[in-house]
Amino acid sequence: MRVLIFGAGVVGVSSAWYLLKAGHEVTVIDRQLAAGMETSFANGGQISVSHAEPWSNPHAPLRALSWMGRENAPLLFRLRWDPALFDWGLRFLRECTPKRTRANIRDIVSLALYSRSQLKALRDETSIEYDHLERGILHVYTERHEFAAAVESAKVLREFGCDRKTISADECVAIEPALIAARPLLVGGDYTAADESGDAHCFTRNLAELCRTRGVSFRYDTTLERLLTEGGRITGALVKTSGASEVLAADAYVVALGSYTPLLLRPLGIRLPVYPAKGYSATLALTESSVAPTVALTDDGHKLVFSRLGQRLRIAGTAEFNGYNTELNSVRCLALMQRTQQLFPDLRAVGEPQFWCGLRPSTPSNVPFIGRSVYSNLYLNTGHGTLGWTMACGSGSALADIISGRSPEIRLRQI
Repeated sequence: MRVLIFGAGVVGVSSAWYLLKAGHEVTVIDRQLAAGMETSFANGGQISVSHAEPWSNPHAPLRALSWMGRENAPLLFRLRWDPALFDWGLRFLRECTPKRTRANIRDIVSLALYSRSQLKALRDETSIEYDHLERGILHVYTERHEFAAAVESAKVLREFGCDRKTISADECVAIEPALIAARPLLVGGDYTAADESGDAHCFTRNLAELCRTRGVSFRYDTTLERLLTEGGRITGALVKTSGASEVLAADAYVVALGSYTPLLLRPLGIRLPVYPAKGYSATLALTESSVAPTVALTDDGHKLVFSRLGQRLRIAGTAEFNGYNTELNSVRCLALMQRTQQLFPDLRAVGEPQFWCGLRPSTPSNVPFIGRSVYSNLYLNTGHGTLGWTMACGSGSALADIISGRSPEIRLRQI
């Protein structure tokens, strides 16, 4: 079949790869000048099955209230009249029950485990490079109540197949010696040895090039204006390139536009509860003598991750719900660096940090939408939240199975 994919981020390009392998003729459309230039550009860099506990959990409502009004809070809701955010927030609260949290963890772990195995297979097949490390992910805690909650979460994750092991503060330092100066702050941790890290932008760019050399067509600097419909099917996509409009036709259409997916689908009568959660990152260049971590870290209390990408350190995290605003907030940028200094006081970086923010497509449950829509030839691959990099290969593989008329290797939640 001829398949048209909208979005050349890590999810869209991964979808292209697996659809190509399934024998389809694939074209990818993106408004940017290259692949991976938006949310995939400077994210946290972790392949993290161990991050499967959703934001919507029984502890979330009180935590969110305690953070209200704090400009540097890990989770920040900007109070504004926004019906989409209001609806999303009500759905979020419904997902915070223990029963629904458990079901969401089960589905997230299942997809993340599958995706991690698919990424490894892709790496073995292609030798693709993206500054990846296979040293696990270490969660560290500096507050006893956060650590106690994490111990219970780790038990649930282990039930569903994620080997997240609870460890002592001394064991944290043994796994990552760069934490030695922060040892007095630590109260314990979790370690998932099978998790990985790597540069999502580099991966996306290199995978796009592999796709191109094997026959995938990429149309960059091309804006999707709307989808054309007739009789319950998509009949074409109206796009604009350099001011000229044209209609592109295919047998199947895949929407992998991240946070912008609902804006495209709303005129078709599809109300998708995906809302942009703005995340921040800082990238530091390192010297050979920098006291910087080589194991990927997560500071759960501050909702930050630290990933070593070659001679760079990526610090990323937090979530700001402020519509489609992509302006950097200096207070939140400063919060990244202050926490980095607390944990790694001897870190020696070169030059100034490179700050970035991106809009992560978040569902209330943190479970993405993957599969066929109400239109028979329109498919969705969106809503991965903070786990787009983690879930990209598994999502692309599963979607390729669905479009090809096969049952995916894992059970997916119905759209």
